[in-house]
Amino acid sequence: MRICAAQLAAVRGDIAANVTRHIAFVELAASRSADVVLFPELSLTGYEPTLARDLATDADDPRLDVFQALADARRLLIGVGLPTRSKSGPQISLVVFRPLERRLTYSKQRLHADELSWFSSGDEQLVIDAGGHRLAPAICYESLQPEHAAAVADLGADTYLASVAKPHRSVEMAHQHYPSIARRHSMIVLMANCVGPCDDFVAAGRSAVWTEQGRLAAELSDRDEGIVMIDTTTGEALAIPWVAVEG
Repeated sequence: MRICAAQLAAVRGDIAANVTRHIAFVELAASRSADVVLFPELSLTGYEPTLARDLATDADDPRLDVFQALADARRLLIGVGLPTRSKSGPQISLVVFRPLERRLTYSKQRLHADELSWFSSGDEQLVIDAGGHRLAPAICYESLQPEHAAAVADLGADTYLASVAKPHRSVEMAHQHYPSIARRHSMIVLMANCVGPCDDFVAAGRSAVWTEQGRLAAELSDRDEGIVMIDTTTGEALAIPWVAVEG
């Protein structure tokens, strides 16, 4: 199975524009025979907590139907980030589109203190069976909490999909933390981060993938858009900056 992280800059608060940009990245990943494409935290709106209540929607929003069509046509799994509605308020969610199956929603369970004023937490872990693997999504802050990775490992997960929006300091922490998680639980770890302005910080990219042994297999820069991918069978990995694609 080939799993892929997309690194991109979101257009602040503009779901329609971001859908269009996501489609281009999905097509790029599909052209490289990807089976899974993971986008950053709140990728369809940008990481903008102050806008979340107005932008919150749900997995059945017709603006998202294009991703189901792409999943069906390209036979791949797509995870996109956006705020979703709940009775207790907006949640930070990942909507997952699978080929010819119903779409799924995973909502961040462990919120950072700065997020508590804007979001409510999810209460159920999602584990997805695909391509002979068990994939467990984690969203940003919770992916740096060792107990979250331990819990999904107990559920049989062998692939950790971290969808994040991180500035430079947090990216440095992630690059120190994820290798140890990979080694401890024998899990592939894939991180999809964004680049560019987000809320009150600038996202620092460096989307990457680590093998089950904790080896950094491929990494993007801190400012280029692009994709990073690993073949779980062969171990072959690559990072493709968007500028290289355009060139």
